[in-house]
Amino acid sequence: MLLPNGVKAAGGPPLWEVGLLGFSASQNAYPGASERTQKTLVLPWLIYRGPFLRADRGSVGLRAVRTPEFELDLGFAAALGASSEKVQARSGMPDLGLLLEAGPKLRWNLAEQGALRWRADLPLRAVFDASDSMKMRGWSLEPALQLEHRGETWMSSWSVAALLGNRRLADTFYGVAPVYATVERPAYEARAGLIAWRANLAVSRALAKDWRVFGFTRLESLAGAANRASPLVQRHSGVSFGIGLSWSGWRSDQSAAD
Repeated sequence: MLLPNGVKAAGGPPLWEVGLLGFSASQNAYPGASERTQKTLVLPWLIYRGPFLRADRGSVGLRAVRTPEFELDLGFAAALGASSEKVQARSGMPDLGLLLEAGPKLRWNLAEQGALRWRADLPLRAVFDASDSMKMRGWSLEPALQLEHRGETWMSSWSVAALLGNRRLADTFYGVAPVYATVERPAYEARAGLIAWRANLAVSRALAKDWRVFGFTRLESLAGAANRASPLVQRHSGVSFGIGLSWSGWRSDQSAAD
């Protein structure tokens, strides 16, 4: 059975919701880039809050273990790429393609008081290039500390994280092979380690019936990053931001067993 027109499932959030999502975002082409990319998209979207399969909060995952203190799941995510024609430092080099990520994530629920929740996330991801026959681009690790507030109308989260990558992933962003070297862009062999520090803020507010508006901002710093010396690093800090609107047209009358 479907529940349209903003009716909520009794006993908690519905098991699933289907609707449309529109957003516009501006971000650095990659950590350390001086150029920015802008994306505006309208997409169908699905939330599914099953006990094992989860499609929520911008990712899809298979929950393997859940206790009051710990959760372990297999998650999936994506990062939009950038054309080298639009990034001066990478002119003549291969494009940064659409990157798909998959791997386990451990979540530790540290404390909870009312609508506030502290937790630590430890996602390990294998990174693949969907624009190049799913060629593997390396591994990433992004430990994060998050404070989340979930109210009836407003939801928000604040987090700080460190993005780490192995040599192969770092080379995807910062390596310059000899064939692409120029006078202004010498050859460079990237090193594994810290890619960037991140501070994130995301907020959303429920509007009338099925509508919700949301926004986010991310501050990024390359302080202490392993590849600050790369000729592809043009800035040591950056900011990303975006705003969007979602519409839930249909939802299940069955509550999620969270």
